[in-house]
Amino acid sequence: MSHLDESPLLVQAHGRVLVLTMNRPQAKNAMTLQLAQELARALEDFDANDALSVAIITGTGGTFCAGMDLKGFARGEIPVVPSRGFAGLVQSPPRKPLIAAVEGYALGGGFEIALACDLIVAAANASFGLPEVKRGLTANGGGLLRLPQRLPYHLAMEVVLTGRMLPAAEAATLHLVNRLVEPGRALDAALDLAADIAKNAPLALAASKAVMVNSADWPVAEKFTQQLQHVSAIRTSRDAAEGARAFIEKREPVWSGS
Repeated sequence: MSHLDESPLLVQAHGRVLVLTMNRPQAKNAMTLQLAQELARALEDFDANDALSVAIITGTGGTFCAGMDLKGFARGEIPVVPSRGFAGLVQSPPRKPLIAAVEGYALGGGFEIALACDLIVAAANASFGLPEVKRGLTANGGGLLRLPQRLPYHLAMEVVLTGRMLPAAEAATLHLVNRLVEPGRALDAALDLAADIAKNAPLALAASKAVMVNSADWPVAEKFTQQLQHVSAIRTSRDAAEGARAFIEKREPVWSGS
């Protein structure tokens, strides 16, 4: 095994798509402080790199992430990065689109990582859940905040208060996941979805995400004014002009990210 393979986070670019792989298979990719710090750095680099449009987060060994590493927690280690939260992600996701490719368990903090993503691709054998109450804990990584926005209120409350697992098939019927695929295919399907997204203008992608994520908190009378602050620069961008030219010339656009 190479030194790279021993890293808790594997980072690989596929064109305009960045794949971040949590690599602690012996611990079902449970989140440690080191892994959280590496994820935070990788996501900061992703946002700053104009050559990248979309990121995917996944896990090795047939598991997404089984949550916080309890052995580390018992030693007093909390896998939280200041200003970015649990896993270096949940409190401050990247401004660009992020896809979760889930195989096996996405439990506790693992589910909260998936909920912090913009899209979820799940293998049929995936299971989601917030079992913290079973351990005398609460789901502090955004699960209590985001799940009621994604599921009907009473169902979200049941999932949290019972700590039960939500099978991928049930999650798909509830539109909690975007794609349901055969086991072992989650990353491939996420790459296909990411490729469809990455064909589009990167500035427009980031601005569209910003409006959709933030607009729920905007006062009704200010929604269009607030939206304008995010999208006004897009209209006069080089990519907007390139998009129009490419349409007229019946060719694929070449985006500059400016």
